[in-house]
Amino acid sequence: MFMESAASGKRRNAGLDTFARCAMMRAGMKPKALYILDTSSFEMIYGPEEQAAIASQVQLLDQPFTRQQCAEHLDQLREVEVIFSGWFAPVMDEKFLAAAPKLKAVFYGSGTIRSFVTEAFWKRGIVVTSAYAANAIPVAEYILATTLFSLKRGWSQARETRQQHKFVRQVAPGAYRSTVGLISLGQIGKLVLDRLRTFDVRQVVYSTSLTPATAAKLGVESVSLDQLFRESDVISLHTPALPETKGMITGAHFAAMKPNATFINTARGAVVRETEMIEVLTRRPDIQAVLDVTDPEPPKPESPLYTLPNVVLTPHIAGSQNNECRRMGHYMVEELGRYLAGQPLKWQINQELAAKLA
Repeated sequence: MFMESAASGKRRNAGLDTFARCAMMRAGMKPKALYILDTSSFEMIYGPEEQAAIASQVQLLDQPFTRQQCAEHLDQLREVEVIFSGWFAPVMDEKFLAAAPKLKAVFYGSGTIRSFVTEAFWKRGIVVTSAYAANAIPVAEYILATTLFSLKRGWSQARETRQQHKFVRQVAPGAYRSTVGLISLGQIGKLVLDRLRTFDVRQVVYSTSLTPATAAKLGVESVSLDQLFRESDVISLHTPALPETKGMITGAHFAAMKPNATFINTARGAVVRETEMIEVLTRRPDIQAVLDVTDPEPPKPESPLYTLPNVVLTPHIAGSQNNECRRMGHYMVEELGRYLAGQPLKWQINQELAAKLA
């Protein structure tokens, strides 16, 4: 007897689902949908324009639910086929999924989906798409701005000028033929590379997945992690926090940094051995750290990161904020259109990709 594999079964079911969606749209039927996310996230991500576009294509069953309201009224999920969400999405475990037997797709208007997907979710073969690519844009903009300011040694020069009550100019590399090093090359790293192309800087990259052919195509140099720290005037970390990357950046890397170089972290604090970093920053006042993420986050009240003069802390602001969040909602509106038309989703995430994203 012919036995269908799980993978081929999912593909066949996906084809049937696509056919059914298209048939429903032709018949004027709309999938039943619900927003589930916290109130502030809903208001930031799904503005009037995004809400109107979604309402024209689905049948909304109720007002937006928070995660807590959803947990208290699981019966409201019985007819739901599509969920729109964002920060503070409900954990979609076996109990949740049992209450939502018709759920076919989740449109997540934010970045990483790790906080709510489960093994049971993947086994159900539910489609999930995320606005991680939209969220990457402001992160890349933050990194570009920080990189250019760092090449002027702006942090140090501003601090010294304020302390000495006179203009203090230091030798700075500037943005002409300086070296910018990127650690990992995912969605954010590629956006940063693209934005840096308009500047006369040398770009070096450490990435275990970067092939010589791809490096040549991108116009970058593939280097070891040690070489990147030794040669870069600015270093930007983009590595996701995975078991194999925890503590990947060590004190020895910071100790090897060029005089007056800057380290930027918009990825995850756990990738850096923070105690070792602090020790080097304490004895190397010439190097600068700009940290948008730490481990823990925020740092403990007694952390030297608050008082070290060569550390700039920002409160995890590199990602989408305020108006930028509407871009994420817009990405989900576009994905909904593709989904209903039976077209491939541009930002769909499978289990393998989810394990790699920050």
